[in-house]
Amino acid sequence: MSRHPLRTAALVAGPVALTLALTACGSSQTDTPSTPDTPQVSVVASTDAWGAVARAVGGNLVQVESIIDSPGVDPHGYEATPADATTVGDAQLIVRNGGGYDAFMTDLVGASTGNAPVIDAVEVSGGEGGHEHEHEGEHGGEAAAGHEGEAGHEHEGEAAAGHEHEHGAGNEHVWYNLTAVQQVADALAQQLTTIDPAHTDYYDTNAEALRGGLQQLTSKATDIGRTHPGARVAVTEPVPEHLLHTAGVENVTPPEFTSAVEEGNDPPAAVVARTLDLFRAQPPVDALVVNSQTGSTSTDQVRTAAEEAGVPVVEMSETLPEGVDDYVLWMNANLDQLRAALDR
Repeated sequence: MSRHPLRTAALVAGPVALTLALTACGSSQTDTPSTPDTPQVSVVASTDAWGAVARAVGGNLVQVESIIDSPGVDPHGYEATPADATTVGDAQLIVRNGGGYDAFMTDLVGASTGNAPVIDAVEVSGGEGGHEHEHEGEHGGEAAAGHEGEAGHEHEGEAAAGHEHEHGAGNEHVWYNLTAVQQVADALAQQLTTIDPAHTDYYDTNAEALRGGLQQLTSKATDIGRTHPGARVAVTEPVPEHLLHTAGVENVTPPEFTSAVEEGNDPPAAVVARTLDLFRAQPPVDALVVNSQTGSTSTDQVRTAAEEAGVPVVEMSETLPEGVDDYVLWMNANLDQLRAALDR
């Protein structure tokens, strides 16, 4: 196992700097109807990526706690603590990614004595984390039906399933899938309405505001593809592939390389050589997209090859960069980086 976390300071500078420079609107909310004595709904998310979506929909009427809320933590290897178990047990609503990605949350939900509904993002988006344009609108009404606390172990065997990540098929990193995020937002609005029916209009309005932000992101992504037809990139892991697919940017990395890295294994030497050839070819790939939260000997080799070839390196993370708490701004910064790299 060679996959290791990178130092926090090294992975936040680029995204944060870009985010601070943004002029686009983030996940704007309507004025909250809360009063000082209005109780907040307790929402627990497996990672702050989904915590940010929950906050966008729930606004000031929810108290969101994310089990993983630091860019210095690798969700793949996270081990839950007794405090995490208490947090999940006290929750009124739970959001997890599913698809085997956040197995620690599956275990926490399965062991919990609570009965909070569970929104599983992979299930809500169609079960496979598929293409951005698939399943749109089909599952919004099924948010967490039947997913009470004891139903938490449905995905444990799926962690390594479908690692053929070509254009996002079978890719569990669905928080980079803009349609999936909207489907989760709709599910959140539905469940929050069930828990707190007095503020139905507020939750629906916030979900609709988020929809507008996601549509802007989709338009921005597709514009990148139109501006750079035939753009080709390499990636160190399949994390950002849904977003690349939306942008019409082709990932040409050998799938054996990204699968091995994601699993914490060293890719075979022949596979590493094929990946390095992407930067030695003429012309080389247009950019390298790296997972800024992890690294290994193999990914270091690939990054060095990109830098030596003059290929721009784009950093995208699995969780929110330090100092960022808005999902739309985060994704907008990622698209800004991608555009800047391809413009070079």
